[in-house]
Amino acid sequence: MATTVSDDGDRVGRWRRAQRGLTRLLGRDVRKLRRLIVPTRLEASVPDWVEAVRAVVDDYADASVSLAADFYEAERVAARVTGRFTVPLIGPPPVEKTEASLRWATKDLWPRTEEEATPAQLAPLDVRLEQAGKKAEAVAQKLVADQGREAVREAVRRDRQATGWARTAALGACHFCKALAIRGAVYERDTANFRAHDGCHCGVVPIFRGQSFELSDKAKEWERLYQEYAAPHSGDQLARFRRALAEHGHLPAAH
Repeated sequence: MATTVSDDGDRVGRWRRAQRGLTRLLGRDVRKLRRLIVPTRLEASVPDWVEAVRAVVDDYADASVSLAADFYEAERVAARVTGRFTVPLIGPPPVEKTEASLRWATKDLWPRTEEEATPAQLAPLDVRLEQAGKKAEAVAQKLVADQGREAVREAVRRDRQATGWARTAALGACHFCKALAIRGAVYERDTANFRAHDGCHCGVVPIFRGQSFELSDKAKEWERLYQEYAAPHSGDQLARFRRALAEHGHLPAAH
């Protein structure tokens, strides 16, 4: 008997909560490492900080992948598909990717002349350190979450019983993420990438042979708003969708 899967089932919710819990712990540990950046010794201390944060990111990425593997296996059991399959445990993010992200987070720390500097780079050093810390937490979160998402997508690519995947967005997701989530199960096994931003908590829901996909009630409402207020306006759909979501109480206050 065919089963139905949604973008917001119980298992999806448990995975999202687990990943959010992981993010909170990750942020705590990244914040603890700020003490390694010595304002009077930026050139010497920032590389040490980058190395320490990279090690933390790698550890949390492994945990994110393990959570994703548990989620995928539970989805596979629920779909009642046949045949054995082991979820591939992918490694941490590439070293160069993590280091580039952390260099971006700290780019405003370095002294510049007034002619070369942006307003952010002219702020007092303690302000720049605070902003660098926040950016580092954000990029670390994305690096870790991306590995969990990639673990599910890689499993879909390798599993002969999988046909594709859908995107799941939380109630507090931004308009961009909700616009992608309402597309449903349109992402095929070899879809190239998963578009995400810093702080994105969207997930990947695998779809298996014989399984049907149905948008959750919340996603159906987002889809209704998109079709009514955004779809008819080519070239301006995303901005109109954002306004419609905000006006109907479907965006957090920050949006």
